[in-house]
Amino acid sequence: MDKLPKIALPVVFAFIVVVILISKSAVTIDSGQAGVLYRTFGGGVVTDEPPLGEGFNLVAPWNSVTIYEVRQQEVFEKMNVLSSNGLDIKLDASIWFEPVRQELGKLHQEKGEDYVQRVLLPAIRSAARSVVGRYTPEQLYSSKRDAIQHEIFEESKKIVQNQYVQLNDILVRDVTLPATIKEAIERKLKQEQESLEYEFRLVTAQKEAEKVRIEAQGKADANLILSASLNDRILQDKGIDATIKLSESPNSKVIVIGSGESGLPIILGNQ
Repeated sequence: MDKLPKIALPVVFAFIVVVILISKSAVTIDSGQAGVLYRTFGGGVVTDEPPLGEGFNLVAPWNSVTIYEVRQQEVFEKMNVLSSNGLDIKLDASIWFEPVRQELGKLHQEKGEDYVQRVLLPAIRSAARSVVGRYTPEQLYSSKRDAIQHEIFEESKKIVQNQYVQLNDILVRDVTLPATIKEAIERKLKQEQESLEYEFRLVTAQKEAEKVRIEAQGKADANLILSASLNDRILQDKGIDATIKLSESPNSKVIVIGSGESGLPIILGNQ
């Protein structure tokens, strides 16, 4: 077997070194991610350039890249806060957020990869304590949940607006009151509902009674007007009109004119 040429060994060694360098230099960034470059001999974290984008990237082997997800993300948080009268309230919330892509280098340098625990969640907890402390348990349980959600979101945005984090929304999923307080509120709401129903029935009955009274008064007034307008001549005219109509009926046989009271006709011989 022939010996390898003297040049072959250095070539093989150089090839191995190149392969190692390429493998160390190649950085692949997935969809929805971005990379923060750290230059070992060039000032550390790069903050004055856009982060590395998706796909294949080459960096010097002595540098490093930290990859962040830059899509909208969701984190769930359970908090214990106090109402305006000092009662313990449990609040479950979903937080939608994403890092500010163009400020990713500063976020990495100043806050680090665990920025959610260092920046975002403390801001949410602080805002939740401040907002919930303005309301009573009754308000939290019934009509004010949407208002509380909006206020927590707005106050949290103010806290994180200069922290390189974009807060998209906060959804209050559940508000849990102490069991005794919840039962008391439910009893009170039930009593209020029953009271409203009773008042409604009472008003309806009063309106119906007023309607009947008005109808009766109208009939009485009509009868008075009719009685005042009747006299013998009108009654005779009415009788004559009725006689004419009856005479046209096939059942009428004999009509005696002027034989009844007040000279009204008498009808005889009906079949």
